[in-house]
Amino acid sequence: MNKKVIIILSIIIVLIIALGGYFLLNSKTSEKNKKVETSKQSDDEIILNIKTPILQMTSYADEEINDTYTFLKKAASDFEKEYKDANVKIKVTQFEKEDENDEIIGCFDTKEATDVLYEEYFNMSTYIHTGKVVPLDDIITDEMRNDIDDNYWEISQLNDKTYMMPFLGMQNTLCYNKDLFKQVGLEKYITDKDVIQNWSLQDFEIILSTLQKKLPKNVYPMLMYGKNEMGDTHVITLLRSRGSTFFDENGRIKLNTPEGIQAVQWLMDCDKKGYFPANAENIEIDDCYNLFMNGQLAIYINNAVLDASLRKTNINYGHVNFPSIDGKGFNTTFLNGFEVFDNGDEEKLKVAKDFVKYIYENEKWRDYSAGAIPCSNSVAIKFAEQLKDKQKYIDNLDSGWNFTGNNPNWRNVRAVFYPNIQELLYGEKSAEELAKQIEDTCNSAIEKGYENSKLHD
Repeated sequence: MNKKVIIILSIIIVLIIALGGYFLLNSKTSEKNKKVETSKQSDDEIILNIKTPILQMTSYADEEINDTYTFLKKAASDFEKEYKDANVKIKVTQFEKEDENDEIIGCFDTKEATDVLYEEYFNMSTYIHTGKVVPLDDIITDEMRNDIDDNYWEISQLNDKTYMMPFLGMQNTLCYNKDLFKQVGLEKYITDKDVIQNWSLQDFEIILSTLQKKLPKNVYPMLMYGKNEMGDTHVITLLRSRGSTFFDENGRIKLNTPEGIQAVQWLMDCDKKGYFPANAENIEIDDCYNLFMNGQLAIYINNAVLDASLRKTNINYGHVNFPSIDGKGFNTTFLNGFEVFDNGDEEKLKVAKDFVKYIYENEKWRDYSAGAIPCSNSVAIKFAEQLKDKQKYIDNLDSGWNFTGNNPNWRNVRAVFYPNIQELLYGEKSAEELAKQIEDTCNSAIEKGYENSKLHD
């Protein structure tokens, strides 16, 4: 090979290497730019954290719905597609109820912080006092306001600001075994109509005493329990039977009054007379449920969910409100709904509010509340035929009361309340002592809540 050819080949090789280096460098630059673009797209994306505890839910609008997680996933998917103000990705998390503290308070100021919470007002009302929960009045239109009963709005508010959005209603009343009533000659207190009855205090005494005298020894007239906090709201409602409001106008417990002491004494007397299951201080509400299902308890708790289960059994039962001094009765009204948290990101907060507003302004998603008791009047009217078995609860709305008083430490109030009921059932203290003790211990927990309470600015 001559010298000229070698020079030409050398030049070609240098060009090839140079071009290869150019394309390699360009490829890397392109890849780098691609990663930057991807990163930029991720930065523009808003991740919204929606959380819910495990809650059963059914809907006549969608047979696939069996829990709140499925409902929220579907709504979130549509919102992501339809929302125009930002590129939103929604993460829906379902958690066990015992993990709630970790999932909500434990995640404050982290990437997993809750932006929207859907659950029972039971615990939601407590979070208002963390300073993270925002009022939602700015997203509530007149149409929304008029579509939901004032009783529901009142339970959702604190200091005239709406911190929780009512979506589903749940109402606990008492129910009674008609066959056991007939067995002891109490037919006059039974109705065949699908309504929630009211019995006077005198009626209750006649019914309970007759059941106690005429039922077999292993069958009990009425539920009672004190082992833990489960079902405590029902006991609290019984403590209103003699005219006590249980709360004062400032949300503190007010039981050390003539009316409160009389109610405590009534429960003590019921226990002594054998109206309650034996050793009720050592049993829980689930034990009373089992007794009722086995035909060993004449009066138990009922609600729309239990109603659906009872209809599948051969138990012949009726409904009645908790006793009251005026004979009109009480029910314990529970609500499920939405709450929005401010985690320091204005854009994310706007999206969180817009998601909640989207649920209430969109007929499709409002309709999902038709399964339990819808808080929306328009949904109740639209699904009136399917909701026939819920109509008795809708008609009974005015008998409900706000059993948390919107106090800032309800979970700890519950923790100190039930040991007092255990003492009541032990029967070693007077009604006066117990009324004062319940008031003092519960108010101590409430005061601690107010000491740490901070509302959103």
